[in-house]
Amino acid sequence: MIITLRKLVPEDAGDLLRLQHRLDLESSFMLLEPEERQTGLQQVVEMIESFAKAETSILIGAEADGSLAGFMSVRGGSVNRNRHTAYIVIGILQQFQGMGIGSGLFRELDTWALGNGISRLELSVMTHNQRALALYTKSGFEIEGTKRKALKVDGQWVDEYYMSKILD
Repeated sequence: MIITLRKLVPEDAGDLLRLQHRLDLESSFMLLEPEERQTGLQQVVEMIESFAKAETSILIGAEADGSLAGFMSVRGGSVNRNRHTAYIVIGILQQFQGMGIGSGLFRELDTWALGNGISRLELSVMTHNQRALALYTKSGFEIEGTKRKALKVDGQWVDEYYMSKILD
């Protein structure tokens, strides 16, 4: 299987929307529940275009045998005081986890961030998501704190870790 990591373009909107819907269905670790996503194709096109125009943001896709298997969105700060920071969201379909896609996405992120003036990367993760915690820690992220009762998943309160990585 050939895995390709690349910047997403507006023509990828349909594939990205299908990927997000699949992730919503198969993972309780993503923010949206199944059927909660109200985004339409045109909105995804516009989102991809907004990422492309922003100097401090990027959307990276992981393509496996011609279709999206995962993605990483990196949204940078938009004002002088936080332009050096970027918040990350990552999602990889279960069948493609454990194949190095996550590590590859984070390597791509580091290269891009260093070339675009980003020195602080941030993300949040449910405290019981051990697989993601291992990936983030391996990629150089550290826990900064705990957001208690951050989410309610299947009727249960869930805490999140707030994590960051400082790039030199």
